[in-house]
Amino acid sequence: METKTKTDIVFILPNLLPGGAERVFSFIAQNIDKTQFNATLLIIGFSKDASYDVEGINLVFLEKSRVLNGTIPLFKFLLKHKPDIVLSAVGHLNTIVAYMSLFFPKTKFIAREVTVLSVDVDFFKTNSFDPWSLIIKKRFHFFDKIICQSQDMQDDIIKNYTIKPEKIVVINNPITDHFQLKPETPSEGVVQFITVGRLSKEKGYERLLKILSKVEFPFHYTIIGNGNQKEAVLSLADEYNLTDKITHIHFTKEVSKYLAKSDFFLQGSYYEGFPNCLIESCSVGTPVIAFDVPGGTKEIIEDGVNGYLVANEADFLEALNHSKSWNPEAVRTSVYSKFNRTKIIQQYETLFNDLINA
Repeated sequence: METKTKTDIVFILPNLLPGGAERVFSFIAQNIDKTQFNATLLIIGFSKDASYDVEGINLVFLEKSRVLNGTIPLFKFLLKHKPDIVLSAVGHLNTIVAYMSLFFPKTKFIAREVTVLSVDVDFFKTNSFDPWSLIIKKRFHFFDKIICQSQDMQDDIIKNYTIKPEKIVVINNPITDHFQLKPETPSEGVVQFITVGRLSKEKGYERLLKILSKVEFPFHYTIIGNGNQKEAVLSLADEYNLTDKITHIHFTKEVSKYLAKSDFFLQGSYYEGFPNCLIESCSVGTPVIAFDVPGGTKEIIEDGVNGYLVANEADFLEALNHSKSWNPEAVRTSVYSKFNRTKIIQQYETLFNDLINA
């Protein structure tokens, strides 16, 4: 009988649309050690929606419009292939995979969460009764391990979901691309601001626009992203008479080019998981101004080194008016020392090997 030499891992995502989880999962799946692991990236959604190029691994699309519709095909796939490890991401998918794990006692199941959950729930809380809330809340008990992207996420799950600390591991997101460092050229004339991210309520675009409406020097603001708050954001920009100072781009594969042309990345979020856009901005040498909020932002931004962490809108406006000279190399080094691809991939590989050998 032939001895098995590699660990079979299935990474599961709802889709490959633009997003942090999608970028990180596809990156990890493609870059873990191929002499130790056989990686499959399984996507519930459609191949036509793929925004990331995936090469060198098995890529499977279930071609389903919703995670719920993909439940039976996913179950059949796992039943047929019997992987050693299943790694899923995003809350609703994690919920389904959690209860599916009961049918696969020989497989190790890992959940990767993407935000500070209790804060997210409170932010979007409604008065309507949700019969699924208890089922959703109990999902973590069925996983062998939970990956959190930041310390705040870990602390939140331990406190609010009664999960033992030893069941959780913190692994930050990696720098997924080889970003080119921008030249050290001081800004002249119009100051360039940029935000990259989903246009949704929790991202705080309304307070960024309010702050920018008070800026008295010439500037231009580029927003890259799409979402259900697009019309509201653009309408508010018009109310503040900022329309002529804003460029909105739905999607581009050249984000790094826009980051490099900018003087500051502006982050308005009320909370975050671990914002990839911030480490990408710092990777090209562009500093960040961000609110000090729950999540991984504070693990990325070193005040005065690669940007500013501020407490409120008044402090944010004050930071915009600072005349500090930033060294792109120093800004870049601050994140590469902590989030380089070699370091993060090694942490994933260690987690996989520890689970299999437990």
